[in-house]
This record gives sequence, C-alpha cells and structure tokens, in this order.
Amino acid sequence: MTRHRIYSMSVASVYPHYVTKAEKKGRTKAEVDEIIRWLTGHSQASLEDELAKKTSFEDFFAQAPQMNPARSLITGTVCGVRVEEVEEPLMRKIRYLDKLIDELAKGRPMEKILRA
Repeated sequence: MTRHRIYSMSVASVYPHYVTKAEKKGRTKAEVDEIIRWLTGHSQASLEDELAKKTSFEDFFAQAPQMNPARSLITGTVCGVRVEEVEEPLMRKIRYLDKLIDELAKGRPMEKILRA
C-alpha cells in the first residue's frame, strides 16, 4: 500500500480494528479513545466528530488540536520499523498511534502507555 493511500484512508476505517485489537486482549474502547485523545489533544466529542466525518489520517493529524509533546518518548518497533526512526512526519504520527495501541493490547498499564 502506498503512503498516499494510507494517508488518504479515513481514521474511521481503521478505528474499529484498534478497538477489536484492544478488546481481544481484555482492554476497552474507552482506553483506545483515551490514547487517541492523549496523542492528539482531541476531546471525546471532537474525536467522535472526526470519526463520523471519516477524516483522513492526513487531515486528522494536521488538524489535531494539540499533538502531545511527550509523543517523542514513544519508542520501539511497529511492523519491524523503529518508530523513532521514521523520517516522514505524518507516517511517524501514524506509527506512534499504532505503537500505543500495541502497548494497550499487550497489557501495559495506561500510566506507562501515556508516558505519565
């Protein structure tokens, strides 16, 4: 899949997969939402609005109210790629989100996922 195609995909098209991945491991949709809100600065209402509008990943991150400055503390691999070494800024943001959802599914405590 090309980068452009990933960027133009709606967050809403991937969101159910995030929730399913979390729920299969005993975590919740509320925790997935908390992670997304922490990363992007969205409120629950604005997150739900973006999902309803089927906003693309490109626009979702470009229009995020406040990307969390602690996101630079997110390290590790997703699909064999070190998140902190992804050079393209938008792809790095997408990988940050993927990594946080992976950590949730692996049972990591929320305080650690949210770099508290």
